Amino acid sequence: MSEKEKSQKRSKMNYKPSEEVRQHMRNARAEMGESMRDLFPPEFIEHRKGARREILLGIRGLIDDALERT
Repeated sequence: MSEKEKSQKRSKMNYKPSEEVRQHMRNARAEMGESMRDLFPPEFIEHRKGARREILLGIRGLIDDALERT
């Protein structure tokens, strides 16, 4: 990889969107969340939250196991 390519890769990794862009993304996320709540019944939303929690607990378990082995 040439120095120019390395430099371009570093600048892409250090890219931070402007506060305006970040605010637009937050607003879009909030609107999407609201549309999902309107689209699906409350039971589905609760089930999805529970499923997400279980996935995160599983990932935490994998990380804990990996840390114990090191």
